[in-house]
Amino acid sequence: MALLVRTRSETTVPVPDEAINALRNTLRGTLCLPGDPGYDRSRTIWNAMIDRRPALILQAAGAADVMQAVNFAHKLSAVLAVRGGGHNIAGNAVCEGGVMLDLSHMRSVHVEPTALRARVEGGATLGDADKEMQAFGLATPLGIASETGVAGLTLGGGHGWTSRKFGLASDNLISVDIVTADGELRRADAEQNADLFWAVRGGSGNFGVVTSFKFRLHRLGPEVVAGLLIHPIEDMGALWKMCQSLLASADDELTGLINLRRAPPVPFIPDAWHNREVAIITLCHCGSIEEGLDAIAPFRALGKPICDLIGPWDFVRWQSAFDPLVQSGARNYWKSHDLMSLSEDACQVMVDAVGKMPSGDCYIVIAQVGGQIDRVEADATAFARRGVQFVVSIHARWSDPLLDQACIAWARDLSDAVAPYAAGTVYVNYMTEEETGRVRGAYGAHYDRLSDTKRRYDPDNLFSMNQNIRV
Repeated sequence: MALLVRTRSETTVPVPDEAINALRNTLRGTLCLPGDPGYDRSRTIWNAMIDRRPALILQAAGAADVMQAVNFAHKLSAVLAVRGGGHNIAGNAVCEGGVMLDLSHMRSVHVEPTALRARVEGGATLGDADKEMQAFGLATPLGIASETGVAGLTLGGGHGWTSRKFGLASDNLISVDIVTADGELRRADAEQNADLFWAVRGGSGNFGVVTSFKFRLHRLGPEVVAGLLIHPIEDMGALWKMCQSLLASADDELTGLINLRRAPPVPFIPDAWHNREVAIITLCHCGSIEEGLDAIAPFRALGKPICDLIGPWDFVRWQSAFDPLVQSGARNYWKSHDLMSLSEDACQVMVDAVGKMPSGDCYIVIAQVGGQIDRVEADATAFARRGVQFVVSIHARWSDPLLDQACIAWARDLSDAVAPYAAGTVYVNYMTEEETGRVRGAYGAHYDRLSDTKRRYDPDNLFSMNQNIRV
């Protein structure tokens, strides 16, 4: 009996057993069909809201397998989803009834410590990269949760604890190896396929499957000064203006993040504060220990924190410090806005929303950006959001499906309330699947140029499982 595969025109095409067997015989990796070992593990991704069943899953072992998968999907006009880390909130790593390309077995990280370079395969996670790079006292700016995939993070821009000092993940790219819609493996850098290299640095997964990234590295660690200052949420109104002033005047080595939520029941928070509303000021300094302690001292002097957990951290450990709060398996729905400043009115809107959270796992993050990110020329890469100072992320997170409607409504209502204070743009990596109306806001003034590049490399929109750029 032929396998039915969904096409991008919403029809199905039969694929006979002989064609499936022929594909399987070309691979170093594994081809999984429904019911095969590994099928359910591959299709299960970070966001438990996403439960889709591809017609087949190709678990690639290398670039040759990726080429085979792209050619197979292109010939059928099939829906094609590409999984790197599988951490994307929109769930674009897996499709219903189409072809899923799983890169999660391609996780090698090769560091060249003398050259300050590293090559990272397309299925590697932040944790994979951090551990290898930090073995040599090196790093490249990545995100803040170790399970996040390097590929998706980087293609959307990619900011984390060291981005104010070293720039975005995409700003530190030297080259990529990428399989485009014609099934060809291309090297894209400043000289070869320069238009494609420009586009993948912020244009998300619209242009092909990146099998490996070559990053510029920086000396860092092995320890940084970092940690948490936890305050009662009712104190945040008085602290907000002072906190913003300190963040605005901070050197690039320092990055701050404010988390509004109910305190999780973790050992380092006093039992009396568990599940109570708190404001968590989270800080990381990527300079020397002495400089870091001096830079963070003014924040430690603010108010009367419930907990002061600032100190030297092993950088790899710090990069995974929040993993227990964002593990796979929960249901997630996000909204996000860019802000040019933190007004007291915007602060009050977000503080008020904490008391309305329908789940104790919901939270609001205000992440500081700027610094070196803003010193890159606006048209140097496809990343269009230079000049943004803060990114607000509204994270609805819960376990009980009966809370779906309430949690999604909470996130949407708060997003609407924050919108009047926002810049109108949005970070592409934080967009959910239904936000097609915000795609131009994500790519900004670069949208038309990205569309022209898309037309050259993917005229049939094979790579459509993303925040899609139309041709």
